[in-house]
Amino acid sequence: MTYLLDLLQGLGIAAAIGIRPFLPTLLVGALASRNAGLDFGGTSFAFLEKPGFLLAVLLVVFVLTLVERRTGDVTRTQVGLALIALLAVALGALEAAGSIADHSRTWWPGIVVGIAAAALGFYASRSLFGRVRARLDSATASALPIYAEGAALVAAGLAVLLPPLSILIVLGLAWLLLGSRRRAGEKYAGLRILR
Repeated sequence: MTYLLDLLQGLGIAAAIGIRPFLPTLLVGALASRNAGLDFGGTSFAFLEKPGFLLAVLLVVFVLTLVERRTGDVTRTQVGLALIALLAVALGALEAAGSIADHSRTWWPGIVVGIAAAALGFYASRSLFGRVRARLDSATASALPIYAEGAALVAAGLAVLLPPLSILIVLGLAWLLLGSRRRAGEKYAGLRILR
């Protein structure tokens, strides 16, 4: 039962990291350093709660913030989008594996689950916020990252403190992603009818 709960916890954390990678990583590291809900200490993933790692994540956030202030949204370029996706998937895999390693030596399924959940979170949130951004004026759209960060933080916190809720987080992200694909199909189906 503990293994299942750790797996669900890792699933939810990785999905949250897929939505926005950095603040959930910092939250989980801070909680783990206080042994609140999980503990990476004594595992191969102990570095995830160490101040050095958390400072490195903060440094990445700082650098990306500077880049965004100069150039605009980093994810609007293919390189920026690929970089954020790669970081989200890597961090999601590490955090999910670390969650399982807290109570088990068989942590490798966390890598697989973390990659899948982070990718789902990334694509579902990217699709949702892209559609919403297209409907908003630029001033209102600039607040969307704050909502994304908030959603990611809440999802990560819930996954750590109440692991079974991770199932709802993942189902919600899957529903968003499938809904966006369905809408895209309806859009193009309507265009074929006009011919």
